[in-house]
Amino acid sequence: MATYHLRTPIAEKDVRSLKVNDVVYISGMIITARDQAHRRALRFLKKGKALPVDLEGLVVYHCGPVMRKQGEGYVTVAAGPTTSTRLEPYEDEFLRAFKPRLLVGKGGMGRRTADALKGVGAAYCAFTGGAAVLAANAVRCVREVHWLDLGMPEAMWVLEVHEFGPLIVAIDSRGGNLYADVTAVVEANKQRIYEKLG
Repeated sequence: MATYHLRTPIAEKDVRSLKVNDVVYISGMIITARDQAHRRALRFLKKGKALPVDLEGLVVYHCGPVMRKQGEGYVTVAAGPTTSTRLEPYEDEFLRAFKPRLLVGKGGMGRRTADALKGVGAAYCAFTGGAAVLAANAVRCVREVHWLDLGMPEAMWVLEVHEFGPLIVAIDSRGGNLYADVTAVVEANKQRIYEKLG
């Protein structure tokens, strides 16, 4: 296990050096995107329209933040991760099209996303659920917001962060998958327990 302090935009070679269980802290720009933002981004792609932000090399955070209006801008009140599996129907196409280098969320992702991460040179990192204030404390400013018509949690927020983390590399670009490893151990233990119980 190693610890990395990365700044966006992140190079593919830097992500390909990450392994499952490594710890990552991010500084620079991250983008929040949940279901509706993913859907709209892919609709833009099909229509040949550019996204309001070039995502290549950036971090896409599965998060529906709570923001407070302050003057002409916003302050981040809470920014905990949302469950990433809800993005599984879109994420492989999203990764291949827009090439963010890191996805951040909670709960893991499926085989299609894991394959896409490997293909494009990206990784999935887990942020601790329930630590929304810790995440918000890493936000230095809200740079922009796009697609606010989708609602506060579903909008695409462009956040400037410093030492955002700790993040755990849960699915790397080499085929390592912490969730699959844990599931295999659980299944093996479950069989032994069933046998003991008769």
